[in-house]
Amino acid sequence: MDVVTAGETMALFTPDQKGLMRYAHSYSRKFGGAESNMAIGLARLGHQAGWISRVGEDELGKAMLHFIRGEGVNTDRVTLDAEAPTGLYFKEFRKAGDIRVQYYRKGSAASRMSTEDIDENYIKQAKYLHISGITPALSDTCREMLFEAIKIAKRNGVKVVFDPNLRRSLWSEEEARETLLALAAKADIILPGLAEGAFLFGTEDPAELGRLFLQQGAEEVVLKAGDHGTYYFHNEGSKFVPAFSVDTVVDPVGAGDGFAAGYLSGLLDNLSPTEAIRRGNAVGALVTQAEGDVEGLPERADVESLVNENISTEDVQR
Repeated sequence: MDVVTAGETMALFTPDQKGLMRYAHSYSRKFGGAESNMAIGLARLGHQAGWISRVGEDELGKAMLHFIRGEGVNTDRVTLDAEAPTGLYFKEFRKAGDIRVQYYRKGSAASRMSTEDIDENYIKQAKYLHISGITPALSDTCREMLFEAIKIAKRNGVKVVFDPNLRRSLWSEEEARETLLALAAKADIILPGLAEGAFLFGTEDPAELGRLFLQQGAEEVVLKAGDHGTYYFHNEGSKFVPAFSVDTVVDPVGAGDGFAAGYLSGLLDNLSPTEAIRRGNAVGALVTQAEGDVEGLPERADVESLVNENISTEDVQR
């Protein structure tokens, strides 16, 4: 495979009406998780991705497996756990620009992941190992699993890509900062956002953050600045790549995962860092145009149309 990732995916329930969720009576069910979102994004762009996880041996877990496998992601290293449930989360659209997410994941099957879920042969045949800062926050055994996966990747020449994906509600600030910095120190490529950089280092100055992350040990730092654009830092220099403008953001959740998929796709296609970031920016922009974590993940032709600004003026393509 091109990329292997590990982490929790949950069943996502969204009220069929906007406003306070207390008044909702019907919900649509989807699936979402940073790592599987990224893997699906890669699959839609024509790459091979594998996902390591645990899901409950329940109907939601089985439906999730069918869905992610159906999107072209390899699920050979996903375990069905009969002793713990599949995690859930709810996404509430209160009003334009006010989206809230509530998780019900404590004690989930994925939180029981451990080093036993890691297979060296599965990781070593990949070009990249993608990890996020969500997984180590789930449990001590998840954290141990992630560091073991990194050790295996390093031993086999597999590049480690780290997206901090800070979730403050999952752990204390002290524990989060210590663990995320430890992971950043082991990453070859790191994909932080400005807010995550500020959390870790106390500054939102892009140049300073680039210097500090490189100082931690990363070879490349790709610093996301939302709708402003993306900064790229390397020991040999830096670049800035503007974002693609969008008229309306329908749902921003999953845009960072889309960016990671687009950027890694560019690296896999041997694009320059600037062009890989442009692809990442394009995927991230397109993701925000649809409700749901993965529903807006584009196929390659859609990305190339946006990157090349070859967009049809017709409202409906017939």
